[in-house]
Amino acid sequence: MDDLVNMVNRNWEQSDPVALSAYVLWRLNHIHPFINGNGRTARAACYFVLCVKSGSWLPGTTILPELICRDRDEYVVALQRVDESLTQGPFDLSPLHELLSKLITEQLSTQHPPAENPQD
Repeated sequence: MDDLVNMVNRNWEQSDPVALSAYVLWRLNHIHPFINGNGRTARAACYFVLCVKSGSWLPGTTILPELICRDRDEYVVALQRVDESLTQGPFDLSPLHELLSKLITEQLSTQHPPAENPQD
């Protein structure tokens, strides 16, 4: 866990928000530090890092952690591909980065339209 936190801190300024979020999502799942709740914690931490790095909570009616759960099969495959790259080299987060990019785009496209001002 120390390595995860140190890596995030060291790379905070130069990393793009999706790449850093993808790393947090993968690494927490890879470490698997808790008896229960590892996936929920990883998705929440991923989204938190994304929003803080982006400067605010991201708009959308269905947020990234929910979208990841919805697309669980694709998510598991992406995690497995990153794990495989760790052992076969070179390390490659692109499967998770691509999935998160797609889901973030979907989240941002599900914003509620602005409320209309009632006429007096």
